[in-house]
Amino acid sequence: MVLQKLIVNLHLQFQFIEKLIIVLESLTSHLHQLGKPFLKFLLIGVLNTIIGTIIMLVCYNIFHLGYWLSSALDYSLASIVSYILNKRFTFQYKGGILRSLVRFIINIAVCYFIAFGLARPMVRYVLAGLSLSFDKPTLENIAMLLGTGLFVIINFLGQRFFTFRENEDSKFTHTML
Repeated sequence: MVLQKLIVNLHLQFQFIEKLIIVLESLTSHLHQLGKPFLKFLLIGVLNTIIGTIIMLVCYNIFHLGYWLSSALDYSLASIVSYILNKRFTFQYKGGILRSLVRFIINIAVCYFIAFGLARPMVRYVLAGLSLSFDKPTLENIAMLLGTGLFVIINFLGQRFFTFRENEDSKFTHTML
């Protein structure tokens, strides 16, 4: 039952992605005039983060899949969307797919484990320092939201300077700001 609901959710997400690409193509023409790939990254990131966070919280709170599985499902699905959209729209990367995909997977994995590995202990530490205590589900919901924020920051840096970095001898250079 849970697997069937996840498959339906995945199918709906891919339908949404197709529609999102059409909208992003229109928005990209406006953003291109600004010459700010960083704005494109933020736009894609905000949309992807909203969708992913909903998936993560639904998996955790409704399907009771646990902290690590819920956040891993979110970031696995959202990472596919992120790779496609950021490669195509944000960075307009012309390099090899295999090279960028391998780097992307490494970047996502490192960002995920850093962000979510730090989030839960950070929330516990801050709440203890404030003499606040919450039940485990509330604490983990707060940690997942913090992990999401940490992930966005670390992921941008990784994609900008590692995943979609052009070779030094490339004719194409990208500046973010």
